[in-house]
Amino acid sequence: MSIAASPSSLEALPAPALRRAGAVARRRRVGRRRPPLALVAPAVVGAAAAVVPLWYLADRATSQGWSEVADELWQRRTLDLVVRSLALAGVVTALCVVIGVAAAWLVARADLPGRRVWQVALALPLAIPSYVSAFAWVSWKPWLAGFRGAVLVLVLASYPYVYLPVLAALRRLDPAHEEVARSLGWTPRKVVLLLTLRQVRPAIVAGALLVALYVLSDFGAVATMRFEAFTWVIYGAYRAGFNPAQAAILGTVLVAVAVVIVALEAHVRGSASFTRLGAGAPRPSRPLPLGRWRVAAVAFLVVVLAAAIAFPVAQVVHWMRRGADTGFDVARVASAVGATLRLSALAALAALAVAVPIGVLAARFRQRYVHVLERSTYVAHGLPGIVIAISLVFVGVRLLRPIYQETPLLVLAYVVLFLPLAVGTVRSSVEQLPVGLEEVARSLGHSPARVLARVTVPLAAPGLAAGAALVFLATMKELPATLLLRPTGTETLATELWKATSISDYAAAGPYALAIILLAAVPTALLSGLLTARADGPGDALP
Repeated sequence: MSIAASPSSLEALPAPALRRAGAVARRRRVGRRRPPLALVAPAVVGAAAAVVPLWYLADRATSQGWSEVADELWQRRTLDLVVRSLALAGVVTALCVVIGVAAAWLVARADLPGRRVWQVALALPLAIPSYVSAFAWVSWKPWLAGFRGAVLVLVLASYPYVYLPVLAALRRLDPAHEEVARSLGWTPRKVVLLLTLRQVRPAIVAGALLVALYVLSDFGAVATMRFEAFTWVIYGAYRAGFNPAQAAILGTVLVAVAVVIVALEAHVRGSASFTRLGAGAPRPSRPLPLGRWRVAAVAFLVVVLAAAIAFPVAQVVHWMRRGADTGFDVARVASAVGATLRLSALAALAALAVAVPIGVLAARFRQRYVHVLERSTYVAHGLPGIVIAISLVFVGVRLLRPIYQETPLLVLAYVVLFLPLAVGTVRSSVEQLPVGLEEVARSLGHSPARVLARVTVPLAAPGLAAGAALVFLATMKELPATLLLRPTGTETLATELWKATSISDYAAAGPYALAIILLAAVPTALLSGLLTARADGPGDALP
């Protein structure tokens, strides 16, 4: 059973659950013990790697003196960029929350026909890169370029970041809470708004944070839609090369915006703790009848999937049919597929290795510096890939010359970019494991490292695998950092696709776009299944 230790959610709990709520207080006391060095040391190293771009930005931004920084910050264009970027992030995040929460509730709680099919299908938009979707829409209707086109593409590409964690949280909730509330005379709407959504609030807020940071860092969609957000302007400044300090100053402003968003997420999420209490598994929920709203619910999901998946795929197939006469280089596509899979696998493994100590610390300990370590991993996620790439070029030339323009440096860039995806999944997985099992292992004389390896990691394995799948998926689609840091002669599906679409050769781009979609669909479906397994859980059957 998962409960939140807050008065608003305890009001509708049955008496036995209220008596067990004291276990939450015990968990908080446990959270104040001193973290073991075996976790703190690698977490510090991982957090330090995540903030490497800040060193570069500070160095370049102040290279021409603080007066240049002040002049750039006080320009009207900088304010306009902040307003446009925040407006884009705000609108996209709000729409993603509405779509993601509604879709998750329909799949987890309603008598929706074919719920298992919808469960996987609604996660598949993650398989389509935002720049592919943007190319599809703008090549069909050029007037979509601008703010509305960027909103359309980014909402369709990123709502699964809200849908998946909310679905997992809803699957773990014990329906007894909602049934008790209805027996007390609460209407279904009141139950959803005042009980269910409050209990899954951490999942909603965490998903919204990822969406907001993703929108701030996205380059492909805003560049294709010709919308002047921070990422496009920063990329243009770096590419021009005339004033790198200006680009660094703008990047610093973007970091400040990301810090504010991360702090806001921590405030909104609050201090309520969610953990697994008691034995056995929560009883499966009884699907609520939609009645006359069933047709509307199915129509809503069909429209979302048609716009997010069917239309981009149809456009890609159309591009390939136009280029069928000229054919395409099979060997070149196969080489790009191999490079993409290899780099994505390396990035997933490296990110998971860094994320485990940070995520476990964030889930089990409440010291202030632990929160700082966790939050520091989110800052770089709000930066465009071009800033991460150039900052690592800066570090590579100065400190890591042996791996400059080599695979390890590119993998490091992927880890810095996508570490929050793994950290958030690891943290939420460990949070919902019974604390008592780790306490028993420690009472038997096991060291913290052994408890982590023999108890925590095996029990949280589905969540850890989901985090690795999410990083693997994001790496397959990553573009700016790959363009700048890939080893000489290495081409991925994303770079080949970009080269073709940058000259509007959509026929040549078709095979690469289709290959990305098909390959990314596999980890996306796996991710959906892992999150469901995590919700129905390995820990649910524990005594």
